Amino acid sequence: MAYIKWTSDLDTGISVIDGQHRKIVDYINMLNAAKENGDKSVVAEVLEQLADYTMSHFAFEEGLQEQAGYQYLQAHKRVHAIFIKKVAEYQSRMTNGEDVIDQVLATLKRWLVNHIKNDDADYVSAVRGMTPDNRGDKRRNWFTKRLRRLLGSPPAA
Repeated sequence: MAYIKWTSDLDTGISVIDGQHRKIVDYINMLNAAKENGDKSVVAEVLEQLADYTMSHFAFEEGLQEQAGYQYLQAHKRVHAIFIKKVAEYQSRMTNGEDVIDQVLATLKRWLVNHIKNDDADYVSAVRGMTPDNRGDKRRNWFTKRLRRLLGSPPAA
């Protein structure tokens, strides 16, 4: 059973961002599965992959916001930076032998859902229409190629 189940209230309406958010949910569910299997090395590996992917997502999202002239870009970047710092602290504690995986999962779930529904929902109107899928442009262009190169394909379930 999934730790986090994607629901339509998490959709921003920007398909590329929604796809990235779904991938983050997939990683969180993989992290929970690794925890349930009791393999600490897999837990650490999945958490590292999740952190890396999330930082790439943040950079992509901030780039869209910058291009759109989103007025709260700097505040959004600070929220991302605080979250990255929190995850790094958890990773450090895990490396030092602390069993914090339940705290990590609870924090990730609470933070992600809150962030999508509040912080991300706030920039949607500024960014919507900039992405090819929301303009109706179905051609493979620089945007699509850059996105695939940056983020790769979704993880296996």
